[in-house]
Amino acid sequence: MPAEVDVVLPCLDESRALPTVLSRLPDGVRAIVVDNGSRDGSADVARSFGATVVLEARRGYGAACHRGLEAATAPVVAFCDADASMDLADLTRVYRQVLAGEADLVLGRRRAARGAWPWHARLSNAALALPVSAVARHRLHDLGPMRAGRRIDLLGLGVEDRRSGYPLETVLRAARAGWRVREVDVPYSPRVGRSKVTGTVRGTFQAVGDMTRVLLAEGRGR
Repeated sequence: MPAEVDVVLPCLDESRALPTVLSRLPDGVRAIVVDNGSRDGSADVARSFGATVVLEARRGYGAACHRGLEAATAPVVAFCDADASMDLADLTRVYRQVLAGEADLVLGRRRAARGAWPWHARLSNAALALPVSAVARHRLHDLGPMRAGRRIDLLGLGVEDRRSGYPLETVLRAARAGWRVREVDVPYSPRVGRSKVTGTVRGTFQAVGDMTRVLLAEGRGR
C-alpha cells in the first residue's frame, strides 16, 4: 500500500543516529534518506532499516532536501533532520493538519531540552522568524527542520536555494502564495554526533548568511 506521507531525511555522516531515527518512523510513513556525500556507511545503515536511499552529489542542506522532494511520491511530504535531535514519532503532529486539509504548510516549533540548542543558533533563528512572520501575517517562532506540505504544491513553489536558506525560502514563498502556515510544538533534544552546521558558531554564521541572502532576494522579487 503506498505511503500517505514521505519524510525526507537529509543525511551527511549520520550512521550513529540513523538507527534511532528510523526505528521511530510512524506507521504509513516512508523514509527517504538523501545521502549528501557520507563516508561513514550511512546509506547502508539506512537501507538496513528499510529506508529508500537517494544520492545527492551537490553538497548543501537545500540540495539534499530538494532531491528528496523530487524523489517523493506520497501526496504529503515532510522533512526532518537525521541526527536524532527530533523524534520521528512526533511527525504525526506536523503532517496531520496537512492530510486533513486544515493547513498547507506546518512547521515544527522546537521546544528544546537543556543543551540541545546552542544560544547562537537560537538567537539567529528568532531574529529571522520576525520578518518571515510579517510576510506570513501569522506569528512564527521557528524555521526549524521538521515541516510538512503537499508534494505537488511544494514543488510548485520553485524554491531555488540549495544551502541553509532552503527552509526560509520555502516559508516565504508559501506565505506570499497565501498558504495557511501553522506551527505545532515538537520536542528538541541534543543531537547524536558532531553538528556540521548550526551546532558551531561558524556554522550558524554561514546559515544566517544564507538566509539573509534569501531574504534580500525575495524582497527584491529575485
